[in-house]
Amino acid sequence: KVSWRPTFFWFIKNSIPAICKNSVNPDTIFANNEMSLGDIEIYGFDYDYTLAFYSNQLHTLIFNIARDLLIAEHNYPEGLRDYEYVPDFAVRGLHYDVQKALLMKIDAFHYIQLGTVYRGLHPVPDEEVIAMYDGIHVPLENMSDFYGKSSHGHTLKQFMDIFSLPEMTLLSCVNDFFMRHNIDYEPVHLYKDVKAAIRDVHVKGIMYRAVEADIDRYICYGEQSHAVLKKLKEDGKKMFLITNSPLDFVDRGMNFIVGKAWRDLFDVVIVQADKPGFFNDRRKPFRRVTETGVLLWDRIHKLEKGQIYKQGNLYEFLRLTGWRGSKVLYFGDHIYSDLADLTLRHGWRTGAIIPELRQEIKIMNTEQYVHMMSWVQALTGLIETMQVHRDPASQAVVQEWSKEIFNSQFGSLFRTYHNPTYFSRRLSRFADIYMPSISCLLNYDFQHTFFPRRTPLQHEAPFWPNIRPADGRLDQD
Repeated sequence: KVSWRPTFFWFIKNSIPAICKNSVNPDTIFANNEMSLGDIEIYGFDYDYTLAFYSNQLHTLIFNIARDLLIAEHNYPEGLRDYEYVPDFAVRGLHYDVQKALLMKIDAFHYIQLGTVYRGLHPVPDEEVIAMYDGIHVPLENMSDFYGKSSHGHTLKQFMDIFSLPEMTLLSCVNDFFMRHNIDYEPVHLYKDVKAAIRDVHVKGIMYRAVEADIDRYICYGEQSHAVLKKLKEDGKKMFLITNSPLDFVDRGMNFIVGKAWRDLFDVVIVQADKPGFFNDRRKPFRRVTETGVLLWDRIHKLEKGQIYKQGNLYEFLRLTGWRGSKVLYFGDHIYSDLADLTLRHGWRTGAIIPELRQEIKIMNTEQYVHMMSWVQALTGLIETMQVHRDPASQAVVQEWSKEIFNSQFGSLFRTYHNPTYFSRRLSRFADIYMPSISCLLNYDFQHTFFPRRTPLQHEAPFWPNIRPADGRLDQD
């Protein structure tokens, strides 16, 4: 007879009140690496989803425009107009198999999370997924390249940009339409056409003009970006802006967020920077932009405050400013395009803006979530312990508990069933700190040091209180 029941119910009874008392403040800045703000002299910012935050209406706009471009310019069926944007369908960090037309969640060890593989708008049965991939592991050579792109033989594309949420939804909707109508189609062409349509929404300026015309509808003023910039300015910090967005769009948004004098806050402003190429391509020189948007031909010998510059590259930026190393902290929402090269190649400190984090923390703080996670942890521990028993009755219990743990939703941006997601692993590699918005900086003084929480490695568990080593042993009576 195995004495698991008393231990199980004792754990549930005693863990829930303790966890409820340890709710997480959604305005916290979380550290992956030790970093002191006292060492930071220069603060840099991306624009979209770093200084400017957008309503869900913008994703609906992007989806609708790209859908209509597929019909008008790529000869896709008129029936696609029946599809509307589904705000809660996808999460960031998902992978898309370009050749198989499958959207999925992959963990930090390249394993597909079963139950999260979608063809169109419907989940693919686990058995079919396992058959297609000869298991659930995705080989390194099939994964996306360094920037999450599907290129040079890579078959998977990772969606890391917040703007990619409507792209994932549109891909799924078009796949769904073709399957529902038994249309034989080439998945690679579909992916490239959707990608081109989404690109045109930005490149042709359609989205920019729509936002500028109805800015109150699309920009959420409430993240206190102005207060953060003002606080940094008053403390004598230097600041710069590097964005891929065009000047008119940025100027209209910053006038709304900060006011007409927004340029006075920044020592350098660079638009249409073409990140991530900006960080590693030495060939593009800076060009100065006039108030009317005219590009000047003169060579740039100095990056002057109050002026606007276009394109350029980071190596020229470093030469002209002398801003190098760990005294620079740059904030952006795209882990690859904004942060990866800066931390790996140039030694800057990096801050990731993860807007989804605020909602996830609010969910984590609910009693329902705490109760669910307590059960999951208890059941996981019991499964781990019970697996040493090979009799049929014990094995049946293990299988029953396993079914209760798993679910078929995409779930958290940061975690699969038990492992961190691929997104989470890249976040921890390329961002020194991360937070829901830059407004979190208002809760800290500029001498504050961020320390990553010291959590036990697997072999250190016996030396930490309240953590039992996974030795497979079970007390019996």
